[in-house]
Amino acid sequence: MSNYVVIDEKNWKRAQHCAVFRKSAKPTVSFTFEVDVTNFRKRVKEQGLSFTLAMVYAVCKCGNEIEEFRYRFVDGKVVLFDKVDATFTYLDKETELFKVVNVPFIDDMAEFVTKAKKIESEQKEYFSKPTSLGTFSCSAIPWITYTNMGHTSSGKPDNATPVFDWGKFYEKDGYLMMPMSVQTHHSFVDGIHIGRFVEKIQKYFDEY
Repeated sequence: MSNYVVIDEKNWKRAQHCAVFRKSAKPTVSFTFEVDVTNFRKRVKEQGLSFTLAMVYAVCKCGNEIEEFRYRFVDGKVVLFDKVDATFTYLDKETELFKVVNVPFIDDMAEFVTKAKKIESEQKEYFSKPTSLGTFSCSAIPWITYTNMGHTSSGKPDNATPVFDWGKFYEKDGYLMMPMSVQTHHSFVDGIHIGRFVEKIQKYFDEY
């Protein structure tokens, strides 16, 4: 697990907002949007990398660069992780059941994808161990070009793990467009932070 610091909520600028949303019956906020993956898919394909695992890397890289996405509740306290790792679902093609894979984040795409593929291929269990609080949850839905995404709920209002999904890309005016969605805990993340993530990941896709 990555390291974290406990936040002094008495002197934290977001304390009041956090307290308000933390009491909500459904304290999450979610958005669905489209991204242009034309350049990114081409570059990933040229390098012979898994597009799904490259997407996990891109999401974790950009998510880690936004402080609000690294806040969590631990033992009732607000904490800020210095680095957030990856948790992703991966389909077993024989059984058509997915397994949940945990991978430490490495800030190098090729190295991360290689590590993730190794861990995934060696993992036989569908659920190998409890997922750390210091992760981003990622899932590819490559069968559907969706316009909205919903999630199951653990029923635990302090579950603040951001959830990222992406669907089937399609061609539009010569570009490959793909739906993405983000679900976060409103105690920590507002629309402005989601907007920063969208801008950041689109810039990454364009310039990779």
